[in-house]
Amino acid sequence: LSIFLWYCSLNRNIPGILTFIEFVLNLFGGENKVLPFPSQVVYNRVGKCGSRTVVLLLRILSEKHGFNLVTSDIHNKTRLTKNEQMELIKNISTAEQPYLFTRHVHFLNFSRFGGDQPVYINIIRDPVSRFLSNYFFRRFGDWRGEQNHMIRTPSMRQEERYLDINECILENYPECSNPRLFYIIPYFCGQHPRCREPGEWALERAKLNVNENFLLVGILEELEDVLLLLERFLPHYFKGVLSIYKDPEHRKLGNMTVTVKKTVPSPEAVQILYQRMKYEYEFYHYVREQFHLLKRKFGLKSRASRPPLRPQFFIPTPLETEEPMDDEEQDDEKWLEDIYKR
Repeated sequence: LSIFLWYCSLNRNIPGILTFIEFVLNLFGGENKVLPFPSQVVYNRVGKCGSRTVVLLLRILSEKHGFNLVTSDIHNKTRLTKNEQMELIKNISTAEQPYLFTRHVHFLNFSRFGGDQPVYINIIRDPVSRFLSNYFFRRFGDWRGEQNHMIRTPSMRQEERYLDINECILENYPECSNPRLFYIIPYFCGQHPRCREPGEWALERAKLNVNENFLLVGILEELEDVLLLLERFLPHYFKGVLSIYKDPEHRKLGNMTVTVKKTVPSPEAVQILYQRMKYEYEFYHYVREQFHLLKRKFGLKSRASRPPLRPQFFIPTPLETEEPMDDEEQDDEKWLEDIYKR
């Protein structure tokens, strides 16, 4: 990060990540185009955006490459008080380096509390797709176990569990309206109370943080390209990740977490969701464009078309994970780990 700070001092203003990457690649040159090795990385993973896949891969990679993977037992608290922020930042900053810390938590400004700002990474997905996948997963789980949804949401009443998705949306139930639908942006906006209010302020602050603090924000719909860029940018952490991900055993296990009992909302209901998630989509499209720009810089082709008018949420996404809930989750990654230990 010293090179980053030096570059900032020359340019007075903090540059966008893309500008900095281009600067470093030009500075170091070479065929491999490998960025300098950061010793502090934070993956503040967004719920229901494939993070179970990435965390599983990180467990394998941490053993292979010898970095310190720091996880958290807290799965249901994304918003923190000032004291909680200070305590968490202190705990992260004192971890043995090089480390990669991961948790469901909204963006933390380390420098505000006198700490060294780490490199951030994250992955998001189509907002309606993310919402729908979580809606059905909370109620019915996946096919690993017929009753696993009862373990995750034991207090959910039967009428709520079997609530028709169209009724939830059209009748404006709390789960299907704002502020509950304003979910992705706070992970990038941060801990300020206004980050939880749907609006331009939170949207613009989230964009600013993406530009200034995130090395990479990928999209789940193009996960292989996300992994490829992570391998290029952070080889000391992610070298070989794509080959592990493409392993047939991994692919086979990935299908075990496809959410069951999904039903298609009506076109009217989907259109209402789009309207309610206006800011989420502005942010998603901004990140998607930035991601495609980054791919082009590294010679990767991007699809030119816009996302489909209706989310393709029936397409299985790898090892989906649910969003943080009120009840603490169990470590459901444990059962997969031993398979990849070599």
